[in-house]
Amino acid sequence: MSKVAKSSFRSSHNSQPKNESIWFDSDEFDSITSDHFEPEYWHKNHSIIGSALGRGTTYFFAHAGSEFVLRHYRRGGLIGKLLTDQYLYTGLSNTRAWQEMSLLLKLKELTLPAPTPVAARVTKNLFYYQADIITKKIPHAQDVHQHLLTEPLSAEIWECIGATIAKFHTNQIYHHDLNIHNIMLDKDDKVWLIDFDKCATRNGEKWKKENLDRLARSLKKEKNKHSEYHFRDENWDTLKNGYSSS
Repeated sequence: MSKVAKSSFRSSHNSQPKNESIWFDSDEFDSITSDHFEPEYWHKNHSIIGSALGRGTTYFFAHAGSEFVLRHYRRGGLIGKLLTDQYLYTGLSNTRAWQEMSLLLKLKELTLPAPTPVAARVTKNLFYYQADIITKKIPHAQDVHQHLLTEPLSAEIWECIGATIAKFHTNQIYHHDLNIHNIMLDKDDKVWLIDFDKCATRNGEKWKKENLDRLARSLKKEKNKHSEYHFRDENWDTLKNGYSSS
């Protein structure tokens, strides 16, 4: 992985089956087992503090004075109805968990506003694998979609959203699913991007416009679904100004 991984990340070899690979941040967990990736474990310890529905259920839990996010990798689309959480195994470094963990560590090095990775697990079974990841929860943050359901955002925040996306693009960070649900706003109005599954560094420039176009489609889709959605065409113009001037 990266220099950050070498300094604080380690593999867990104790009390885990041979078909499991686990990495964790020793600054956050003294040790870790496969149990830590099971929601039932945190339920039994009365540590679950919330959840969110998407392709599956994402769990939020508290541990040692911090809050974390536990996510199990699940497929989308038609294939997801047949193989809900199974992926072809072609090597550990090709797994979704390894790649997302590695990218998040790189984003941390670049001081970009993204979740901090804490642990990941890959479970291999014959020719396929299943995976989980744990990240630190962004304190007092809510996705921008939820904000827009209740109130408009200021021009300054729209500009900040554009400028934040530009920072990722300047560093050639491609976000596979840049939609309004994956942009967060914390209590200090700091903008964050989340969900870096299938994301990567990418050369070139063409994909950057395609990234922004995807976000524009997401906003228009939500506006069409909700009669009181606080998004206007001028908001998009302001976002693009923030992007261009960054």
